[in-house]
Amino acid sequence: MHRDTGPGSSASHASTLAAATESDATAIIATSHQRSVGYGLCPGARPDFDPLARNDLSHLLEQNGLLHTHAVPAMETLYQQIINTHNMVLLTDAQGVILHTLGDADFIEKANRVALSPGVGWSEQRMGTNAIGTAIAERAPSLVHADQHFLAANHFLTCSAAPITDHQGTVIGVLDVSSDRRSYHKHTMALVRMSALMIENQLFAANFEHAIILRFHTRPEFIGTLMEGMAAFSPGGRFLAANRNGLFQLGLSYPALQTHTFSSLFGLPVSALFDHYRTAAPGLLDLCMHNGVRVRARAELRLGSGVHALTAPDSQQATQLQPAAPAKSRRLSGLRYLNTGDPQLEKVIDKVNKVLGRDIPILIMGETGTGKELLAQAIHNDSPRSMGPFVAVNCASIPETLIESELFGYEDGAFTGARKKGSVGKILQANGGTLFLDEIGDMPVSLQAHLLRVLQERMVTPLGSGKSIPVNVELICATNHNLRERIAKGLFREDLYYRLNGLVVKLPPLRERTDLETVIRKILATESDGGQYTMSEEVLRLFRRHKWPGNFRQLTNLLRTAIIMAGDEHEIGLQHMPDDFLDDIENMAEAPACAPVPGAQQLVDSGANLEEMELTVILKSLEAHGGNVSATARALGVSRNTIYRKLPHLK
Repeated sequence: MHRDTGPGSSASHASTLAAATESDATAIIATSHQRSVGYGLCPGARPDFDPLARNDLSHLLEQNGLLHTHAVPAMETLYQQIINTHNMVLLTDAQGVILHTLGDADFIEKANRVALSPGVGWSEQRMGTNAIGTAIAERAPSLVHADQHFLAANHFLTCSAAPITDHQGTVIGVLDVSSDRRSYHKHTMALVRMSALMIENQLFAANFEHAIILRFHTRPEFIGTLMEGMAAFSPGGRFLAANRNGLFQLGLSYPALQTHTFSSLFGLPVSALFDHYRTAAPGLLDLCMHNGVRVRARAELRLGSGVHALTAPDSQQATQLQPAAPAKSRRLSGLRYLNTGDPQLEKVIDKVNKVLGRDIPILIMGETGTGKELLAQAIHNDSPRSMGPFVAVNCASIPETLIESELFGYEDGAFTGARKKGSVGKILQANGGTLFLDEIGDMPVSLQAHLLRVLQERMVTPLGSGKSIPVNVELICATNHNLRERIAKGLFREDLYYRLNGLVVKLPPLRERTDLETVIRKILATESDGGQYTMSEEVLRLFRRHKWPGNFRQLTNLLRTAIIMAGDEHEIGLQHMPDDFLDDIENMAEAPACAPVPGAQQLVDSGANLEEMELTVILKSLEAHGGNVSATARALGVSRNTIYRKLPHLK
């Protein structure tokens, strides 16, 4: 029977791919043979078998201690998969000198004849074409079979080797499986490459013991596997490094990534990362990378000596790792706890107390980071609904295409990609408790009518369903926008606005608060689990002068990092402050008196709203400084982050 092997068939594609791969491998071997000749080697010559002296080998093992420590467990696992097949597993340093071996006794005897033993170098310069030396020379996995070896003495071998690289892509060692050529198996190379990747990932984590490690992938089931991307950031959010899969997923070169931060790569401030892991059982993060690709992620803060401020692989483990988290959440979330002596905040709390349990919606206004969600949680915990769920939804962080299904839920098969059993939706999850809609001003106009109908009718109809479900929730909303201005622009429904603003309260920014030192003491006590930390007078003076563009989120994150940096030192000083904070202070000190911005008075006279004036002033100042963001920030007396937040296209 004739079988179709045309260009469209899978058989043809597979055979073409195999032929191309074989051609590449043949070319690599041919190039390696040419190098071997260039080194003055002769195929019939006796190999250089002289091993290192015992003391020199011990010194070499000491120099490669981290590699050896993390490679040996992977070697043992690999060996168990190929045991009793006339094989041996070898680890070498970056020059191809063998550091450690494991193998079947009958094959080790043969291997010793060609010095496959610790202390012997297997670079191409010494041994000609061989898997170890060629992997180093090509900086790529190498399979050398039988007479592909340059030296005739090694023709009885089949070797599969993969280089082990550090986070900068430098080859630091080689993992190799060598066997009798008659025992060759095509799957051996795949096992070697996977084991080398495992070693690289373990070395990556070990090399960044004082950093945030993010593990991410587009498919959540791959997190915790060899396929996950890993990226390291300083506690302040500066990019440090990424592993092989991390670089691939980020799609940027290592030098290009050096200019980035956690926020610029994943669209989330580091402070929000810490906030996520302050909950009792945080799930996987849903992040959007700089290139628009969405990934799921898990983070951990590694600060030497086993301190882990972040990480929760699953709900059960999160509870075991952070047994005090629920109690901390309760301590932080009472209205009484939030009242720290600031007159503006005291008025807010008095107003809120009067409407608790009265079924009056509350709208919280305030800048980003002023504690809107903390106040919402406190309202819930002090209300008659405190035993019910508190469900928070950030309307700005969910893509417009998904926010409807997230809020209202959907039935099985409602749309392509929907879960088989459907989804309840956030509103129904909050039934009997409190629904907190953060950044309500960013909700798409098309969904505002749907939300208004749910609030009026107290019924939810999931997507793809003809059945309406009764719902009973207390509603709290928050925004950093002027909603009246958004109404005027057609970006927010006026009828929804009047449905939401039963009680409108405004949280003051941190720079206007009179209780800064009290707040600092409470945060220090909470974040150190009762530890006795104080602030030096020098740092307090800087705190009082700082404008705190990130408000309490910035302050809390900064103090949390400072506590960890201080360790056993109980007074937090300037040396414990993150670099970005010190940069902001330096910029403030260097900033000249603000020069008038051309056209500013005309803007005021024209009746432009605050947002328009703000953007115009920034753009004119940026133009005046030739596009230099740092100079613009200094001239306007704001941080660079503020400029980037207002003009995200500059990132």
